[in-house]
Amino acid sequence: MKDTALSKTHEALGAKMVPFAGYNMPVSYEGVNIEHDTVRKGVGVFDVSHMGEFLITGPTALGLIQKITSNDASKLTIGKAQYSCLPNETGGIVDDLIVYRIKEEQYLLVVNASNIQKDWDHISKYNAEFNAEMRDLSENYSLLAIQGPKAIEAMQSLTSADLSEIKFYNFVVADFAGIDYVIISATGYTGSGGFEIYCKNEEVKQVWDRVFEAGADFGIKPIGLAARDTLRLEMGYCLYGNDIDDTTSPFEAGLGWITKFTKDFVNSDALAKEKAHGPERKLVAFELDDRGIPRQGYDIVDGNGKKIGTVTSGTMSPSLGKGIGLGYVPVIFSEIGSNIHIQIRKNAVPATVVKLPFYKG
Repeated sequence: MKDTALSKTHEALGAKMVPFAGYNMPVSYEGVNIEHDTVRKGVGVFDVSHMGEFLITGPTALGLIQKITSNDASKLTIGKAQYSCLPNETGGIVDDLIVYRIKEEQYLLVVNASNIQKDWDHISKYNAEFNAEMRDLSENYSLLAIQGPKAIEAMQSLTSADLSEIKFYNFVVADFAGIDYVIISATGYTGSGGFEIYCKNEEVKQVWDRVFEAGADFGIKPIGLAARDTLRLEMGYCLYGNDIDDTTSPFEAGLGWITKFTKDFVNSDALAKEKAHGPERKLVAFELDDRGIPRQGYDIVDGNGKKIGTVTSGTMSPSLGKGIGLGYVPVIFSEIGSNIHIQIRKNAVPATVVKLPFYKG
């Protein structure tokens, strides 16, 4: 089990630690509901240093990225980031990721921790044609997500950059917490605003300490992976391994908006055909009409008790106080307002298909 540069810090704070994607990670400190509420109303900090970072450089860097990703990276200017996915050759998704344009011929790809080696191998296979310079920085860099509506106000004293000027999915390379070159990115997976901070492992403890000093008057707290999951689910954001994987297509998963046919990319011909005739199943969001908590793996059934799908993510929403979830169902059941049932032990609990996000802020 690998540690992040801050694992000992989390342990000293009394975090409950769990193995996650090969890393020793904090799942909670005070409890998921308290931590969730902190991010929705104030400001909280996640250590997500287990995420992977690949630097792709050179005159063919964009060509490689255009080939391997579904979104159109030619639209990126320096200082902009883009959500995308890596399609595989069989209609599914290798991973979802964020692409940052750092310099004219330099891009940073941020990938999921559990997929670092898989993604590296997949990209390397296609790089044989492009010969771009690829560097895996995953073991050397740390990532903090400072999330919540008070993030700008709480963190402004730590940097000369105007945090209020950084638009969503934009970033700056600037001084932060006494470190000269830090990526400050207006991204995050909570839906409550804030920043993600990329720095070197040897710098992150200083950054962590300064962040908590600066945020003390704003009620800043460390937040674990459990609240990260409830926060992202309330927004309907896909989690790789749950809601998307090697067998789910971008169109089934509602990711058609990051699938651009303005270029040729891996499996683009087959995906274009799927777009034209439409997928046979879709990832839907649902709310339980009665009490209960939907969990990953529970059956989704129709009114006659016949299985029509499976819950991919589910929880008791701390913000809404009701059971919410995502799951794949045949298109016929995917319309907003459709009635489905979630099989929770012996009970088929009625649920309604709803429009995302669950949490409207």
